Amino acid sequence: MPLSRTPLWFDDLHVGLRHRSADSAPVDTAAITGFAADWDPQPFHLDDAAARATLFGGLAASGWHTAAITMRLLVTSGVPVAGGMIGAGVQLDWPRPVRPGDVLHVVSEVVELIPSRSKPDRGIAVIRSETRNQRDEAVMVQTAKLVVPRRNQALGQ
Repeated sequence: MPLSRTPLWFDDLHVGLRHRSADSAPVDTAAITGFAADWDPQPFHLDDAAARATLFGGLAASGWHTAAITMRLLVTSGVPVAGGMIGAGVQLDWPRPVRPGDVLHVVSEVVELIPSRSKPDRGIAVIRSETRNQRDEAVMVQTAKLVVPRRNQALGQ
């Protein structure tokens, strides 16, 4: 399932290609509250005591924090898409919260490949990625449409 870091062009991808990030990301209280203080200052992201009185029942990372961690893992050790992670659309779901002490990794699968009819130098790869904790529970599910260059067009062949 792990891939080399050699860039994969649209032509190299196939539906069903799976990949687990080589890296993982530990999440601690300071990271959760620090991100929340800057970007999502809601009580359940800032203070454990306040969070206990919410539907989370304790301190929980912002979904946007989880998304930022996911992006980092995808860029540094996810599917090595040629040209970078250039998004053309995304759907995000957060089925369970990230808690202090969680260690996250990402498992991705190519679910659809759409060659461009108007721009033959590229295509759209639809990649479903699950960000999972150390218990292998999905904490975020992302379905992204990525613009991926074609090998022959990019190399002038």
